[in-house]
Amino acid sequence: MGFVFYDTETTGLRKGFDQIVQFAAIHTDAELNELDRFDLRCRLQPHVVPHPRALLANRLSIERLTDQALPSHYEMVREIRWRLAQWGKAIFIGYNSIRFDEEMLRHALFQCLFPAYLTSSPGCGRADAMHIVLAACAEGTPCLTLPLGPDGQPTFRLEAVAAANGCDLGSAHDALVDTETTLALCRRVASGAPEVWSRFIRTSNKSVVAELVEAELVFVLTEFFRFEASHRFVSYLAREVGSPNGRLCWNLAEDPAAAARLSQDELGSLIAEAGGPLRRLRVNAAPALAMTWDAPPDWQLGDVAEAEERAEWLKANPDFGARVAELQSCRWADRAPPLHPEQQLYDGFPDEADQALMADFHEESKGGRREIIDRFADPRLRVFGRRLLHMEHRSAFNEEDRREADADLADRLLVDRDGPLNLPAARALISELVEAGEPDPDGVLAGYDAWLTERLDKANSFVGGPRLG
Repeated sequence: MGFVFYDTETTGLRKGFDQIVQFAAIHTDAELNELDRFDLRCRLQPHVVPHPRALLANRLSIERLTDQALPSHYEMVREIRWRLAQWGKAIFIGYNSIRFDEEMLRHALFQCLFPAYLTSSPGCGRADAMHIVLAACAEGTPCLTLPLGPDGQPTFRLEAVAAANGCDLGSAHDALVDTETTLALCRRVASGAPEVWSRFIRTSNKSVVAELVEAELVFVLTEFFRFEASHRFVSYLAREVGSPNGRLCWNLAEDPAAAARLSQDELGSLIAEAGGPLRRLRVNAAPALAMTWDAPPDWQLGDVAEAEERAEWLKANPDFGARVAELQSCRWADRAPPLHPEQQLYDGFPDEADQALMADFHEESKGGRREIIDRFADPRLRVFGRRLLHMEHRSAFNEEDRREADADLADRLLVDRDGPLNLPAARALISELVEAGEPDPDGVLAGYDAWLTERLDKANSFVGGPRLG
């Protein structure tokens, strides 16, 4: 199996509300030799308001984002999906990708009415290059060094790590350059710290991780806190309630038999501690795991015999694991459900009928797409489908539906509903940045502010009120 290294540039950091504007990927074989690559860009969606800091970081002018010569977001996402499918099964790797880039890709696919979980489909794997780099830096004889930021503290920023290790390939915050840099760092780890590389590749497959976690009496979990690696002997407790990929483990430095004698309130407080004995991992998120016999001697893990004795106690007392899992689930029971469909990606899969309609949608004419939208049972798909059609084929709507869609768009752009960034808020952020003296050598903020003013006037014309912002 080969690898797909990838990166995104986006309009901001809010998953579901911001969008990808550039996506780059490099396909390699198992030895990290390049086989193919692509680099795609798209224009801004009408309902998305970029964060000014994102435009500064990416050095993207609003004129470039709104260039009508660029493909639409839907066209780009469709092309991404097709190209990645052509490459076949692979292990997907990005830099801080599992927490961000992959999430952005999932939301993009789902909002374009494609299956969201492309990178974790059967036969594929996932790994995060940032964790691979941090693990390589934490080795006794590291092949990479973690640089210090302006504050004197270690930094994991890709451009800083690359520069410190001779892998600086060009301007940061370009998706293709960042993808090339990530590949260069992984090649360094694969050749200089093959044990680290092989450990991460083994755990890139969620089925392998799930089997390892539940079958091994004791294993080593590595977590990163403020760029410091923390290695622990842990043992499996239980599956996390409400999370098919979540697994609860126990830090064997803490005696579980003593914890079992605590009251419910005391045990609840203990497992709620950030650095406490309860450790949560996701089998589909490439956790850093190692076998006890495979752990380097400088990890200072403690007495393995004591760890095995406590793990045997856990195995003989499954009711303790069930008790902890119940207490853990109660911590989230009162959490309010998400308000916006963009926040509901993980609120269940579309049923089989809707999945079939999603596939049909992309092959239909604009009239056929309009008919399919009304047949979706899932309200999320109806919202996303109407939005897609409004952006791609306005003529598919009758005049009344067009006016309603235009009014909905104007409302989204003007009113703060505790969700996406709106036009007035973006202008306020620009004012704050200008007043704070934020460097803007390319004049990105001035151009963006003028564009926001124009958009505000247009949006207000749809709602008939006074100009906001």
